[in-house]
Amino acid sequence: MSGDPILIVDDNPVNLKLARVLLADEGYEVRTAEDAGEALALLKEFHPRLILMDIQLPGMDGLALTRMLKATPSLRDIVILGLTAYAMIGDEERILAAGCDGYIAKPLDTRTLPGIVASHLDGAARGGAM
Repeated sequence: MSGDPILIVDDNPVNLKLARVLLADEGYEVRTAEDAGEALALLKEFHPRLILMDIQLPGMDGLALTRMLKATPSLRDIVILGLTAYAMIGDEERILAAGCDGYIAKPLDTRTLPGIVASHLDGAARGGAM
């Protein structure tokens, strides 16, 4: 839905900017963080409906951050999509087991990203992630 708040957590400035521009152009309210600490600080004042979470973050990785968010009652409703450049056998299971509602392989496909985000937000609005 247009105007929905989205948080993008990625330590790669190019990926961060690309995703932010694509989603802002679709009308989403987009905030960004470059690591888990920055994301946690932002989440004290901003409650996104969806987070695009890079799995490979410096310090606390994206899976550990996802587990923390899903264990926090006030944040567990957020749809989290893992972003990974290393989609290998077993990664999908590992990403989903950490609490992600789905994942997107990098490099980001500029043609499909907005639709993937919209479909997960629609799924969450209907009462369940995709």
